[in-house]
Amino acid sequence: MGQAQKVVGSSKTVKVGPWGGSGGSGWDDGIHTGIREITLVYDRCIDSIRVEYDKNGKPFLAEKHGGNGGSITAKIKLEYPEEYLMTASGHYCPVVYGGSPVIRSLAFKSNKRTFGPFGVEEGTQFTVPMDGGMIVGFTGGCGWYLDAIGWRLSPIRGVKLCNTVHQKLQKIGTMASKTLGNKHGKHGKHATAKSQKTYA
Repeated sequence: MGQAQKVVGSSKTVKVGPWGGSGGSGWDDGIHTGIREITLVYDRCIDSIRVEYDKNGKPFLAEKHGGNGGSITAKIKLEYPEEYLMTASGHYCPVVYGGSPVIRSLAFKSNKRTFGPFGVEEGTQFTVPMDGGMIVGFTGGCGWYLDAIGWRLSPIRGVKLCNTVHQKLQKIGTMASKTLGNKHGKHGKHATAKSQKTYA
């Protein structure tokens, strides 16, 4: 039987992008240990994005970036910590003739599923392939719409949940670790390795 694996981003990150137009004000959500949920509001373009990150095991809801328009809301719920975003793609171009380019569509691919595309696939296409990596933060520009978007990419660090629990017990003290092991017999460590999943 395989052990559940928790995947977290490394402290070494690379900023990629942004793609899109130069309108609006710049924003940067910073670097986090993972992504739990993404909320997109869109219609003819991506009106706004809001991301709930994981910050060292706790949910962290970042600010909404973009305007108040859009008639469709999409919530992307990842099965954190086992699921993580690997790649992202989209399109950008002006919504109206002569206007500044904005993000028209977005799509995401995790290690388990594909989400989207959301919005209108029109204009210049962009993509961020990242083998052996994960998205741990978003950056960009926004005003009435999501004008531009970029990512912070991190190499993956896999941590066995069983080992994580065992290390925490060792910090409490060897007596606590031995007591737990004796209480559950030879399966003591595996009894503490249950993972929690959140489904979309």
